[in-house]
Amino acid sequence: MTAAPAPTAGVATPLGRRDARRDRTRAEIVAAAWVLVRAQGLAGLSMRDLGEAVGMRAQSVYSYYPSKDAIYDAMFREGYEEFRTWIASSAHVRELPPVDRFRHMAHRFFDFCTTDAVRYQLLFQRTIPGFEPSPQSYAVALEVLDDLAAEFAAVGITDPAAVDLATAVFTGLTSQQLANDPGGDRWEQLLDRAVAMLLADLAPHLLDHPSSRIGGTT
Repeated sequence: MTAAPAPTAGVATPLGRRDARRDRTRAEIVAAAWVLVRAQGLAGLSMRDLGEAVGMRAQSVYSYYPSKDAIYDAMFREGYEEFRTWIASSAHVRELPPVDRFRHMAHRFFDFCTTDAVRYQLLFQRTIPGFEPSPQSYAVALEVLDDLAAEFAAVGITDPAAVDLATAVFTGLTSQQLANDPGGDRWEQLLDRAVAMLLADLAPHLLDHPSSRIGGTT
């Protein structure tokens, strides 16, 4: 019996094409899920509506994601991957004085959260009863926290609890903004004061530096 020829390099095999189609469909389902939860609320995701949105029956959606929580998990991971990209996009501020860089980080964090309230709820709040991210997706969240810790260390803040404290303050302001002044800036205006409070606790020596200044917006 003559052996089948090996696939030519760079040419997709039928299996490879099938996997690629499946990946595209999975991505389409997640994209449709984001659209639906932004319109109907995070906890209101309906598999029937999701199936209709992607042109299939709800039962067919389960052949790509075994449960609704599996879809939430994919969204959770995607949200944190977006957060990682958002952090990396601030690389141009590395030449700023430490206080300005930290302030910029705070505003970037706040902007990321407030530009998409549903994504913020999924990443930072427990809005969906019973949902827990998978270990693989939660690992992405931990990597993002490590990225934030590295940003803090770059401005001289090395307290292991610094990221927890800062994110608690920033998400608290975000929650107030989204709940009580959506589309406004009431709590955004408090960010610089929050930065000053954090720095006074985490790195008071930075506030004494001649190049330090806090004020304005980023």
